[in-house]
Amino acid sequence: MYPYTNYYDALYRQNNKLIREVEKAIHGEYNAIHCYSKLAKLASNEKEKGQILEIRQDEIKHHKQFEHIYTQLTGRKPQQSKLSEECPDVYLNGLEFALQDEQLTVDFYLEVADGTSDPTIKEVFRRAAADEQNHAVWFLYYYAKNK
Repeated sequence: MYPYTNYYDALYRQNNKLIREVEKAIHGEYNAIHCYSKLAKLASNEKEKGQILEIRQDEIKHHKQFEHIYTQLTGRKPQQSKLSEECPDVYLNGLEFALQDEQLTVDFYLEVADGTSDPTIKEVFRRAAADEQNHAVWFLYYYAKNK
């Protein structure tokens, strides 16, 4: 008998994993969009508020890109996201929360990028990871400044 690999099953499992990861990314971006809106209102000055709103715009862009990827992979739009994380009500706590979330997101997005062979998806996640790292630096700066 000839041994053979069932490539269809392997590809199916890989796509299912990627779909779950893209769903997770969509939900994470949704939470970040809402949290950063709240953080901007709590900001200690207009300059910080403006930067947080700019970060929020990046998150909106990522959310749209991930929804597009999800639709391409599944042939349907993703389910409506719901808030799954509570953004702190105190500005300094919110900055720390955002900083930690951004750092975890960088690692997650790089893992997704490394796990896919699709060059377009790989690039979208790598670019999003770079944006998230930049966001983390801003949040760290504001956290240190306001502490």
